[in-house]
Amino acid sequence: MRKTYLGEFEEVILLLVAILDGDAYGVTVSQELEQQTGRQVTFGAVHNTLIRLEEKGFVHSQLGGATAERGGRRKRLFTLTPAGSRALQNIWELRQQLWQLVPPHAIKPAGI
Repeated sequence: MRKTYLGEFEEVILLLVAILDGDAYGVTVSQELEQQTGRQVTFGAVHNTLIRLEEKGFVHSQLGGATAERGGRRKRLFTLTPAGSRALQNIWELRQQLWQLVPPHAIKPAGI
């Protein structure tokens, strides 16, 4: 099976879908991204990334109920798939392995 790689932004969006645990849609993901990272991105960038992650099989979406606050429109809610969960686990393990290989003198504390 060919391995699918995630870009940094895709990885962050996938993590946010996991964090939001069933309440992930374009707006909440955008808000959580800004709150957690201070990074402001367009709604379109987040939405396109969610769609791309769905095409790769890492998230699944379904339409939620219509709400008056959205003018009767339904939200497209995203959840992590087993493949998405495995991808996050693999990324975490790889980063842990790489951090173990960094010599202590290579990273200097801030302010030095």
